[in-house]
Amino acid sequence: MSDTYDVIIIGAGPGGYVAAVRAGQLGLKTAIVEKREKLGGTCLNVGCIPSKALLQSSHHFEMAEHEFANHGIKAQVSLDLKTMLGRKDKVVDDLTNGIAFLMKKNKVDHIVGTGVVTAAGEVTVSPSGKGKKKQVLKTKNIIVATGSESSPLPGVEVDEKQIVTSTGALALPKVPKSMVVIGAGVIGLELGSVWRRLGAEVTVVEFLDVVLPGMDGEVSKQMQRILKKQGMNFKMKTKVTGAKTAKSGVTLTMEPRDGGDAETMKADVVLISIGRRPYIESLGLDKIGVKVSDRGFVEVDADFQTNVEGIYAIGDVIGGAMLAHKAEDEGMVCVEIMAGQTGHIDYDAIPGIVYTHPEVASVGKTEEQLKEAGIKYNAGKFPFTANSRARCNGDSDGFVKILADAETDAILGCHIIGPQGGDLIQEVVNVIEFGGSAEDLARICHGHPGLPEAVKEAALGVAGRAIHI
Repeated sequence: MSDTYDVIIIGAGPGGYVAAVRAGQLGLKTAIVEKREKLGGTCLNVGCIPSKALLQSSHHFEMAEHEFANHGIKAQVSLDLKTMLGRKDKVVDDLTNGIAFLMKKNKVDHIVGTGVVTAAGEVTVSPSGKGKKKQVLKTKNIIVATGSESSPLPGVEVDEKQIVTSTGALALPKVPKSMVVIGAGVIGLELGSVWRRLGAEVTVVEFLDVVLPGMDGEVSKQMQRILKKQGMNFKMKTKVTGAKTAKSGVTLTMEPRDGGDAETMKADVVLISIGRRPYIESLGLDKIGVKVSDRGFVEVDADFQTNVEGIYAIGDVIGGAMLAHKAEDEGMVCVEIMAGQTGHIDYDAIPGIVYTHPEVASVGKTEEQLKEAGIKYNAGKFPFTANSRARCNGDSDGFVKILADAETDAILGCHIIGPQGGDLIQEVVNVIEFGGSAEDLARICHGHPGLPEAVKEAALGVAGRAIHI
């Protein structure tokens, strides 16, 4: 194995491995350094993929338990958690093996170990396991793609058994009788939904007064109502100050955010999901002068290059939306620019999706953001209760809302809460990417009966001419 490369990528998550594939396609001699033996990073191994597998399985379980009878299907069901977790693990294994194949196909060297940037153009790798010697790799360019990690909560120590991050929540050996989720963001609501469906009593504790902070306010409010109707409990405007573990469970201490008496709450399992922070610990970036923000994000220019020539960074470590698909696009563009090509990312056209049921999906600006910026807009909103396919499916909670510029009719944002919202949002993303208007979307013929018709109706609604409401 040669130790001289055109590019070395540290981190094999979505951003890193996609960058490696693209570099290989462009004929660059490439190595990817990853401390895990399996490729795919947090997302594939202990994040988005296993969580979606469990969300799908738990949804099937809940449907069989509570919804099948409405369709004239009578069944007695029981939970086999071991099989459910095994299926999740197989999905992960199949996909990680697929990425390993892609590395070989594109002639990318996969080096297992912890990479440290010891100089511009130099990466030192400490292999996993005792007795193995360090490797010093030379390269023209380095891409830091080490992703992020769960943010800690002062006073609450994680053991991944009783007090867990998303990693531990994906592998609980049994369904807890009670679970407290600290944080009402994407991860908390998704994993809280999994264990609620499987039988746990779930309480979400949130410091703010809304779930899914940063999303459209109307979506946040309705999502909380829906999840509450499904059996999830919420304790808002509350600060968790400490936690004690015992054989009997975890005792949390908390206090009202705006002042008041402290109180305690017990649970079998506590999930900490208060956000994520960039993972740059022990990378050596500080020693070679790479600039990092006060919040710990690596600072880069428009070409993803740091202030040190030849060192680039992409994905969660540079901030912005901490999303796998955002990191993937940055990885491709970064390598293409490195190879002398041009690349493009429209950060206003990156969708965000919450894979609860119903799903939540968003792209572009919220109403709150537009009002704050003083931008005049028109809004079109269409409920799934008026969509024939949603009614046929017995799945009609939620709505589609499209926001368009009052003067130009350009789509500025779209917010969906409803069935398959994560798929439906892509149509709007495409229109935004190509500079389209609400009128453009409204004039596109949509198949009937179909969920996408709700998107068309919302676009029609921008001009006040929705048909089926």
